[in-house]
Amino acid sequence: MSVPPRIGLTGGIASGKTTVANLFAELGAPVIDTDIIAREVVAPGQPALDEIAAAFGDRVLQPDGSLDRGALRARIFASEEDRRTLEAITHPRIRAEALRQADAAGGPYQLIVVPLLVQSPLRGSVDRVLVVDCPEKLQIERLVARDGESEVGARRILAAQSSRGERLAIADDIITNDGGLEDLREQVAALHEIYRSLA
Repeated sequence: MSVPPRIGLTGGIASGKTTVANLFAELGAPVIDTDIIAREVVAPGQPALDEIAAAFGDRVLQPDGSLDRGALRARIFASEEDRRTLEAITHPRIRAEALRQADAAGGPYQLIVVPLLVQSPLRGSVDRVLVVDCPEKLQIERLVARDGESEVGARRILAAQSSRGERLAIADDIITNDGGLEDLREQVAALHEIYRSLA
């Protein structure tokens, strides 16, 4: 067990990971969010952006030279090979920066938010896995409402991620997010006490 213990927080898209991470942060837990790190490592001037442009061409860049996330997302959801190419460029950098931030963060325990933890190289760097879970039907409803996705598009996004079963199979702890905020808050508070006791 690393000191402080590192909890890998994961879940499918629109499962409520950010809400849960924010509730833990309110209780004083340091939160390292790999989605934020993923945006930073592909910012203009970063080597990863040059590698992405070399691999996928200028069509994945905006006129100002920044990454066109929509164009790249369309490519990687359409092609497993393209997804693997992108992951080979970004995942090692994301892992290194997440661990650097964790080393500096302190706290009684730490949450490292990793949406795709099942296949991430960070999986071996966490002590426990916390999965935020909800029925796929709810994920699709939230994606349609939140991102303006079509139902077909939402199902395609879900199909490109690890399955609900794969996520639950690696879980040490599960938060079920199919109720209201107070229900989530109670589940987070209970796990907060458990995680503090691990230190």
